[in-house]
Amino acid sequence: MYKLLLLCHPRLSAAPLSTSQLLRASVAVGHHGGQTAVTQGVASLGDGVVARIVKIIEDYDDFSEADDPYGEHDFGSCEIDGQKIFWKIDYYDLALSMHSPDPSDPAVTKRVITIMLAQEY
Repeated sequence: MYKLLLLCHPRLSAAPLSTSQLLRASVAVGHHGGQTAVTQGVASLGDGVVARIVKIIEDYDDFSEADDPYGEHDFGSCEIDGQKIFWKIDYYDLALSMHSPDPSDPAVTKRVITIMLAQEY
């Protein structure tokens, strides 16, 4: 289904609209070279809640100027079971050691979506 990594300190970066908009849903479920990472806080909500959060991210289209000023569609938030959730897509090189040299090129880019509680940001 999807790969989960536990992270304590998510990092942020940016990418072009055309890439993130087209690949956001597939990254959320671990396809096209993407990985899904959840913080310890989100993992503690349980597998069922994490699966519901992933589904919300797949369907997410509530981008606004306030939370997406550059039109990158690589960050979003939602509320589930009384918890405010943030998610962020970062674009790394294939070794996951630095930012991708070209986030629009899947051949040189590994996408990582980090899902976190708002209070963990």
